[in-house]
Amino acid sequence: MNNNFKNNKNFSRVSDIIESLTINPNPDSIQVLEEIGTNSSIDEVRELTSRALVKRNEHDSLNVVIASRGKGINDMSTVVAMSTINELLSLENKEEAMRVLDNTISSEGFDEEVKENARSVKALMALS
Repeated sequence: MNNNFKNNKNFSRVSDIIESLTINPNPDSIQVLEEIGTNSSIDEVRELTSRALVKRNEHDSLNVVIASRGKGINDMSTVVAMSTINELLSLENKEEAMRVLDNTISSEGFDEEVKENARSVKALMALS
């Protein structure tokens, strides 16, 4: 099923919904993207959602994809994690992302795996 999801007629609808939530200025839309999109069992939905959260380039949306275990750069799917990292690297304004990365790295509230991923992404962003 997962391999054929992009060819599924519902994929276009899901993609449109995610895009609408991305541009919606209501902060609740971030929560919807996190709860429904980043927790989806379908890799393609998690990938679209993570990229959408990065595109918002706001503290709360970036916090989801950088500091949340199992989401964004910490996703178990390499495709989702790398897609999120590539989206972070392509941000025109990286200031907020760097702040969230710094906070994640320096905070005691995160486990070592999350902190290590944040360190790696910060190093890549510093080079880009």
